[in-house]
Order: sequence, then structure tokens, then C-alpha cells
Amino acid sequence: MKKKTKNIKVGKNNFLFFFIILFFSINISILNSQEGSKFLEGNFIEIKILDKVSSKNSLLKIRIGNEVKFKNLIIKPLRCRNSKFDDTPEITAYLQVKDLKNKEKDEVFVFNGWTFSSSPTINPFDHPVYDIWLINCY
Repeated sequence: MKKKTKNIKVGKNNFLFFFIILFFSINISILNSQEGSKFLEGNFIEIKILDKVSSKNSLLKIRIGNEVKFKNLIIKPLRCRNSKFDDTPEITAYLQVKDLKNKEKDEVFVFNGWTFSSSPTINPFDHPVYDIWLINCY
């Protein structure tokens, strides 16, 4: 008895294989583009400032890009963002802080960098009179 074999055309298999690869590559590129935006940018920040001498807290709301004078400090937020995760939200902000009483010409900012709401000790604001904590970004 002779075995029957199917005659499959090579062109049809290549066509199907092409569509499968195309389908998976489109899905992967969509997932990667969604992965890249894990943060939501904000227009305002809220920071809490502690005056260590008087032990008084002040809450400031500052628009991104604007400078605000607080006693002898000038605070300018350049960016802020919130993570999209609800479990452990992370709020980060890029701040520049000048001390007006600092007369040294070689130090422009007393703080210039990212600050984190969940871990302020990662990049601490080190000042003899004031402490700054990031509270919110919206």
C-alpha cells in the first residue's frame, strides 16, 4: 500500500509565518511603548519645609518652572512625576535651591537634584537651618 502525502505549497506557509511574526512584533512594540511611560508628569509640587530654629513647618505649593522665595531660600522645581503603581507610589521631583545668605561665589545651589518622597535620605537636602520634604506632585 502506498502512503499518501499532502502536497503543501511553500508560498502559503511563508505567508502564514510572516503574519504570525508581524502580529507578535506589533504586540511587543505596543507593550514596550506602554512600559516606557511608568510615570505621570505633574505641573505642581507640594513640599514641606521645617525651620529647625523655630520648629515650624510650612507647606508650599509651587508650579513647575517657577521660583518661590521662602525666607532666605529660593526654590525652583524643574520636573516632578508620580509612578502609576498604587501599591507603593513613588513621587520624584527635580529641585534647585539657592541660599541667599550664602555669599560664596563657587556654590550656586545648596541643592540641585532629584528628591524622592519615599526615601528623602537617598539624595538629602542638607542645610543648617531648613529641611525640605517632597509631599506631592500633581
